[in-house]
This record gives sequence, C-alpha cells and structure tokens, in this order.
Amino acid sequence: MNYLFDAFAWIFSPARLTGTLPLPVAIAQHVAFTFGSVAIAAVIAVPIGWLIGHTGKGREIAVFLSGAARALPALGLVVLLVMLFGVNLKTEAAVTVFVVLAIPSILAGAYAGVESIDRAVIDAGRAMGMTEWQILFRIEMPLGLSLLIGGFRSATLQVVATVTIAAYVGLGGLGFYLIQGLNLRDFSEILGASIVIVALALVLDGVFALLARFAVPRIDGPRRRSARVDITDAVRALQVSP
Repeated sequence: MNYLFDAFAWIFSPARLTGTLPLPVAIAQHVAFTFGSVAIAAVIAVPIGWLIGHTGKGREIAVFLSGAARALPALGLVVLLVMLFGVNLKTEAAVTVFVVLAIPSILAGAYAGVESIDRAVIDAGRAMGMTEWQILFRIEMPLGLSLLIGGFRSATLQVVATVTIAAYVGLGGLGFYLIQGLNLRDFSEILGASIVIVALALVLDGVFALLARFAVPRIDGPRRRSARVDITDAVRALQVSP
C-alpha cells in the first residue's frame, strides 16, 4: 500500500513539471505517437477494409496478414528497424512499427462493419437505382461505422500500451519513466508511470466507447407492417441523412 501512496506522490509532485522530461510533455509525446500512428494506419487500412467488405474479395488474405502483424514482437521490430533505418530515422522506425500494429484492428473493423449489414438493405439500395459508390458511401459506411470505431478503439489501446517502448530508443513518452525507474530501482516512479499509462488508456477507451454509442445512424419514422417497406424507408433515410 505504501508503494501506491508513493506512486501518487510521485505523479503529483511539483518535480514532475521540471527536469529532463516533464510529465505533461511526456504525456503529449505519448498521445502524439499514438494518434499519429493510428491516423496513418487508418489511411491505409480503412479503404482496403471497405473494399474487402463491399466486394467480398480478399478477406482471407486480410485475415492472414492481420494475424501475422499481431504476432510481431514490437520491441524487437523497433530495434531492428532503427538499425536498418539509422539513428537519424529512429522516429520513423518506431512509428512504422506502431502503424503495423494498428492496421489489423482497423482493417478488421472496416470490413466487418460492411459485412455485418443485412444484404436486404444493400439489395434495396440497388433496387432504388443507387450506384455501387452510393451504396458504399450512403449505406455501408454509415451502418458500418460502429464496428469501424470499435476497430479504432482496439488499435488505439494496443498502440498506447506499445508506445512505451519508444523510450527504449530515446524517443521519450511515458516509457521514459519506466526505463529510468528500472535503472534507478525507483519503484514509485515505475508504478506512478504505469498508473498514468493506464489512466490514459482508460480515458481513450471511454472516448471511443462514447463515439461508438452515437455512431449508429438514427432512422426516424413510424413503424411499418412490412419489413420490405422498413428496409426501403431505412435506405431513403440514409440517403438524406447528413
């Protein structure tokens, strides 16, 4: 219990605002690495996931590559890429690893969101004369958004935990305190930094949980007796929704 009190004392100590790496700066670095890597991964994975979900082709390859990426040892890969890229490009090497780790969850969320949509809704859209691009952007993307956000949620939590290894190659972040605490055998610093990382992960998890809750498009209107009419009304509502 004393370790826990010492950890919170370390977190809220005025000394955390000074020194080689102030705590707010370390948090900012950690968040920047996390969101930067997830954003790059999204640019790569989301279009591919939507394409797989819309066409139904390439799913097996995506699953295989996603599983292989999840199995990569992050720390070993960071060290390997730093050696290959050179010390001057160690930031790029670390971000590359974080992007590779984020891609599988986002890719899975993107194509699973599209695949989960009732085919009757897609058929109704085609019957109303919608093009394949209109079906993708007006039906599949809005209705699959909840699962896509779930993919972002999973990827962000994985990356925010893995970014701690950036400090191993001198890139800062909250992992700096873990490594420094291990070297100094300062258990209050190790536990304090761990608490901050967990708190940051919980905050991000809560944000994505709220986003997922409000991601499902609202389709207003009275209940119909015919399921086919319900589907048609849903497609029309998606066509005019912002």
